[in-house]
Amino acid sequence: MPDAVLQLRRLQVLAGVPHALPYQGSKRALAHVIVPFLPTDIDALVEPFCGSAAVAVGALYARATPWVVLRDVNQPLVGLWQQIIDDPGGLAGEYQQIWDAGSIDPARQYAIVRDRFNTTHRPADLLYLLARCVKAAVRYNARGEFNQGPDNRRLGAEPSRMRLRLHRTSTVLTGRSVVSAGDYADSLRAAGPRAVVYLDPPYQGTSGPGDSRYLSGLQREAFAAELKRAIGAGTSFIVSYDGSTGGRTYGDDLPAELGLLHLHLVVGTSSQSTLSGEAEQTIESLYLSPALVERLGGRTGVLSGSRC
Repeated sequence: MPDAVLQLRRLQVLAGVPHALPYQGSKRALAHVIVPFLPTDIDALVEPFCGSAAVAVGALYARATPWVVLRDVNQPLVGLWQQIIDDPGGLAGEYQQIWDAGSIDPARQYAIVRDRFNTTHRPADLLYLLARCVKAAVRYNARGEFNQGPDNRRLGAEPSRMRLRLHRTSTVLTGRSVVSAGDYADSLRAAGPRAVVYLDPPYQGTSGPGDSRYLSGLQREAFAAELKRAIGAGTSFIVSYDGSTGGRTYGDDLPAELGLLHLHLVVGTSSQSTLSGEAEQTIESLYLSPALVERLGGRTGVLSGSRC
């Protein structure tokens, strides 16, 4: 059972935050809850399952942290983020060339770009695939090749819109971020006493070793063991791990013996259920480490009206 149930509340300070990448599981909405849980003495927000980096970009945009560390095991995704920061104009130009070349036969262009990406891992190709693939959902086969199909109902963001997104996101990140490829455990172990690590691993049931959705699986027991070590080291962290939609759960809670503050967030109506003509509520779980709770003034400070 959660320690508290909270309603999602939109922050005005995040109203104009840019988002460069469409990405299934993006925590754009959850950023409105996570940003208030960043303590005033923070020196870096570390996001080792960065994906769309919605929380990190939002925190920088809201000036809730002076620095972010983007990290992921997906090396091509890390390469894409590096080019967004270093050369958004060049990336936008490459995206336009790919997008324009598919105007006559977008399905064939998608297949060409996907085959090329699996050989070269070009950032612009990955950007195009994310803009065009079904539900913006990354899928890989057993050989580590991107194998998600295209959503033939849409052509992806128009180049002018994509260019604006890339430039605005780059502006937020430039000079205030570092990007690297690697395992989440290394990020937890390296985090300093004033950092906060935000962990958004794949939901249970979607990240086994044979699953096609992710480059590598994540075992619950190993993850819990890393969190226990981080708690012992006094590391401040926030975890998004499980939840439910319409009563269907994504997985088991994290072990109660870890002593994490467990919050349920009523995010709103599931977009997928809306498409199905239903109105199912989505609930996301957040877990806060003891060190972070203490920095926020204890349980009372976390659950105060100014934060939730």
